[in-house]
Amino acid sequence: MKTDSIFYRLFQEFPSIFFELIGNPPETANLYQFSSVEIKQTAFRIDGVFLPTQDEERPIYFVEVQFQPDSDIYLRLVSELFLYLRQNKSKNSWQGVVIYPSRSIDIGDKEHFIEFFLSQRISRIYLDELGEAASLPIGIATIKLVIENENTAITTARELINRAKQAVNIQQQQLLELIETILVYKFPAMSREEIEAMFGLTELKQTRVYQEARQEGRQEGKQEGKQEGKQEGRLEAKLEAVPKLLALGLSVEQIAQALDLSVTQVQQAAQQIPPNQ
Repeated sequence: MKTDSIFYRLFQEFPSIFFELIGNPPETANLYQFSSVEIKQTAFRIDGVFLPTQDEERPIYFVEVQFQPDSDIYLRLVSELFLYLRQNKSKNSWQGVVIYPSRSIDIGDKEHFIEFFLSQRISRIYLDELGEAASLPIGIATIKLVIENENTAITTARELINRAKQAVNIQQQQLLELIETILVYKFPAMSREEIEAMFGLTELKQTRVYQEARQEGRQEGKQEGKQEGKQEGRLEAKLEAVPKLLALGLSVEQIAQALDLSVTQVQQAAQQIPPNQ
């Protein structure tokens, strides 16, 4: 699963989920702007940064999503955030948050940064230790869906969809689309139509995700029976999605990872965008 792109979209569309995750009131999100930040003149990119929109008393939150063991994770994180602070000369304090699927993935060397952990300047969140999905706020429960195995994911997804339909204080359609996106990654052998039927997502026929999937299906259908033609249709659909993802604020590298394209392919597709877009 392309976890980086999933979490980027989740925090971009539902920033309140992040603040619930770290134990703050969800309304805190109204005081922050979320983005992915590239450190100038280096190869560093911070997965996500929550910047206070006005209040200089509030901390900057640096977010890393780490789903693979990496002994250098904390060395990289501290290097990135201090380079950011040096380049931007922010007066705000800071906190780092690393999100893991489980504690076993956390193998980072903490020897040089132990003070940051003792003082909670850097905190870690293990998704499998958050509790049962039914007892969690719907946003956090949706995050947990990412790590559910296929057997429990079906039941959990149905419960989340029912909760999303009944909720009144969330962006229901966006949350349903996000749940659908997670399911598409978790069940790659199933078509979107099959996922829709299994989970009762009939209203998704009117959503952007469904319509784009239908369009992609039509393009591929024209080449049915010709494997090469199918592959070309899929590639064309992916390249057509590049401008939309760039407009959402994703980097070239993130788009390449999410669409399983090369960075060069994404860059070439980006060059085809008309100047007025």
